[in-house]
Amino acid sequence: MSSGYGLSGGQSRCFPFWQEVLACYVVNTSSDDDSGKRKCAPVLEDYYECLHHKKEASRVHALQTAYRKSEAAALSTRDKAPPAGAIRNLGLLDKEEDTKTVLGK
Repeated sequence: MSSGYGLSGGQSRCFPFWQEVLACYVVNTSSDDDSGKRKCAPVLEDYYECLHHKKEASRVHALQTAYRKSEAAALSTRDKAPPAGAIRNLGLLDKEEDTKTVLGK
């Protein structure tokens, strides 16, 4: 609620932001001239973010998308890895052909 009091009678989490919005309007506007409302846009934006969390949600979505892409890339590189039997033969005598095949030389 914009009044700052929730259903349980206590202050809401966004009440301090609402107070900043009101203070900004009181300082920057008058009954004759309300052109100072533009100065209150950042404060109002903070209040809306507190209410709706849209910026936070978009950041979380972007991070989740980047994480999924990195996981998919990691899985594709794991698929290109040499088999375990080929790795066990690396560096052993009489297995130079396996070493060259795995290392690509």
